[in-house]
Amino acid sequence: MAALAYTGGKREINYYFSVRSAKALALGAVLLLTACHTASRRYRGGDTCEYLLSSGRFLGEKVWQPHSCMMHKYKNSEAKNCLIDKHVVFIGDSRIRQLFYSFIKLINSQVKEEGIKHGNIPFEDKSASIKVDFLWYPEVNGSMRQRIKSWTEGSVAKPHIIVVGAATWSIKIHNGSNEALAQYKINITSIAPLLEKLAISSDVYWVLQDPVYEDMLSESRKMITNEKIDAYNEAAVRILNSSSRNSKAKVKVFSVSKLIAQETIMKSADGLHLPESSRDTNAMILMNVYCNKIMKPIDGSCCQPQPPLTLIQKIAFCFFTLSIFGYLIISLIHRNNYRKNKTCTDLESGEEKKPAISTPNVSTVEMLLHCFCKLGLIMTYFYLCDRANLFMKENKFYTHSSFFIPIVYILVLGVFYTENTKETKVLNREQTDEWKGWMQLVILIYHISGASTFLPVYMHIRVLVAAYLFQTGYGHFSYFWIKGDFGVYRVCQVLFRLNFLVVVLCIVMDRPYQFYYFVPLVTVWFMIIYATLAVWPQIVQKKANGSCLWHFGLLLKLICLLICIYFLSYSQGAFEKIFSFWPLSKCFELNGNVYEWWFRWKLDRYVVFHGMLFAFIYLALQKHQMISEGKGDPLFSNRVSNVLLFISIVSFLTYSIWASSCKNKTECNELHPSVSVVQILAFILIRNIPGYVRSVYSSFFAWFGKISLELFICQYHIWLAADTKGILVLIPGYPMFNVLVSTFIFVCVAHEISQITNDLAQIVVPKDNSTLLKRLLCIAGFFSGLHFFSAMQDQSRH
Repeated sequence: MAALAYTGGKREINYYFSVRSAKALALGAVLLLTACHTASRRYRGGDTCEYLLSSGRFLGEKVWQPHSCMMHKYKNSEAKNCLIDKHVVFIGDSRIRQLFYSFIKLINSQVKEEGIKHGNIPFEDKSASIKVDFLWYPEVNGSMRQRIKSWTEGSVAKPHIIVVGAATWSIKIHNGSNEALAQYKINITSIAPLLEKLAISSDVYWVLQDPVYEDMLSESRKMITNEKIDAYNEAAVRILNSSSRNSKAKVKVFSVSKLIAQETIMKSADGLHLPESSRDTNAMILMNVYCNKIMKPIDGSCCQPQPPLTLIQKIAFCFFTLSIFGYLIISLIHRNNYRKNKTCTDLESGEEKKPAISTPNVSTVEMLLHCFCKLGLIMTYFYLCDRANLFMKENKFYTHSSFFIPIVYILVLGVFYTENTKETKVLNREQTDEWKGWMQLVILIYHISGASTFLPVYMHIRVLVAAYLFQTGYGHFSYFWIKGDFGVYRVCQVLFRLNFLVVVLCIVMDRPYQFYYFVPLVTVWFMIIYATLAVWPQIVQKKANGSCLWHFGLLLKLICLLICIYFLSYSQGAFEKIFSFWPLSKCFELNGNVYEWWFRWKLDRYVVFHGMLFAFIYLALQKHQMISEGKGDPLFSNRVSNVLLFISIVSFLTYSIWASSCKNKTECNELHPSVSVVQILAFILIRNIPGYVRSVYSSFFAWFGKISLELFICQYHIWLAADTKGILVLIPGYPMFNVLVSTFIFVCVAHEISQITNDLAQIVVPKDNSTLLKRLLCIAGFFSGLHFFSAMQDQSRH
């Protein structure tokens, strides 16, 4: 009964919720969300600087998350580059002095708070010609007004950034009297026009007063209450910018510090001054407000304007637009012809006759336009998610629960969709799809949860990436060894399926090829496998069956490959010279050099070789009938199977213990290329030695495995955000619901792109050699044009 209910439940789900209906629902969700976000930005405003200065929340205890955008964590070198030749002034009381010190520590972390408490404090970084001054003006009075006025008169050099704020001294000195508040209003009214005048050419920030922790205040400060502070803040907000009609002459109100203080003031040493972590957060917000538009950090979306369209992006937009219109026109013509021919009347009898052809034939051009039409709409969604400032973005924040709980969920779903395999061979197609599927889902959870900060998880994910490359070596070696097909058609099909989506994204999202590092990695390894086996003498299984010497010849080839890998991995100079030649340099450079490519290649340098060697040994054992692959049968004899299972489990656990004891990524990454194969082989043996385990697979994981490449690439822009540095926010305020909706759309898009790629592969890479040659010439022309426009684009940028 339980089995029947289980099977019936799966059938009900599959009947009522098909892939097609899911995609229609995803399309509706995208249109609705786009309309909502567009309306929200139009009526509520979409200035992320305003959000950064006024709203946000804590992720955990120390990580501040601004509303709707991402905050970059500036290093000393980045802060210097941004503020080079700049003059920054902080004016106010002891709270502003604290902010001043936190700010200059972003420029020079060695600075100590040793200045005069009630006096001016200068700071200068001569290497970058940066001046930052603190001016002691604890009250908003005539003295402060005179100092500010001096910058508005004559040819006096104006500071580039002015940060002002004061009130607590007025409350303290005048014992919180209403007369002091009235005078404060008069004084700030006289200063406001001067600040607004300075704001035309400088960035001017008025820092609102943070709340206090009244229970901790000393007796001399008891009159500083939160009620009084709120009154002073209300007066400042009401008066500032009240006379300004010019949007450029606005004083920016720094109110976010109030929100930060509300959460952290309890940790204050005296109830008045913020703890150091909160001051540092405020300083980092200031740096983001000013520097993001200058430095344009990938993970700093706050205050960044939408990047202008490049020449290549404009051409791509025109191409997709023409494809959409072309497909609509052809579809209308075909539909119109079909309606005319659907029924015709016999003039003699007056009866309707059916035409000889009942449905119109879909031409290659129409199919091509249909694919590009769908792809154009999908790429529009990509651009809106990660280039246009339409949808929101947030920083990642890791907790153990955010990683491990989703892992448990997908494990339960994977077990629920367990079915019998069609064949029971080791690493059969269903099993490898399942393997790719669950690995991809774990990697996705790893990325969205920000689990790379937790070293044991990082090391296990590195094994999963290595396992993908192991399958690359195993799968391609097995195909060439068994089939002996080294034709151009096979090579072009594989290269097209691997690279099509990435090439389109490089154009639409204006990113280099190496940015999507995994695709270049599997592409190069495929070409290495092909070259190793295709070069003379070509040794395949059919030829090797005639003589054992051919097996030694193949092993000799593999040994030569291993020597080359070893040499390149320890000769960075030789590796970089190879990939620095044009046109390889255009593909593998990132930020002007190929170091990132060398690092990625070196990290898993042996695992593809291990996959090839495993495939050779496995196929040899299979050929000589030394393993049993019958349904329900163990792979070896019971004794051998038990010993191998025990060794595999111990090896698997040993690696996990070692990964958990790693001290830093550098040390672990050095050992990873040599030891990752241990856990991969252990998993293969555990998964395949027991006959029952080998005879079943999870169709849930296998479904995801079939689109694993598309999932891996699409996550960069429509599930994560800011090129994987953050998280896409479609539904703000509801993190769990947002992840569910964005995941649903993301998976549907990845599946549709997989189908588009398969359809285009049949058109672009035909089996006929003469036609294929013509298509290859067209592709060469396309890349030549792309290189020409890229050169024009680079020239215009410089």
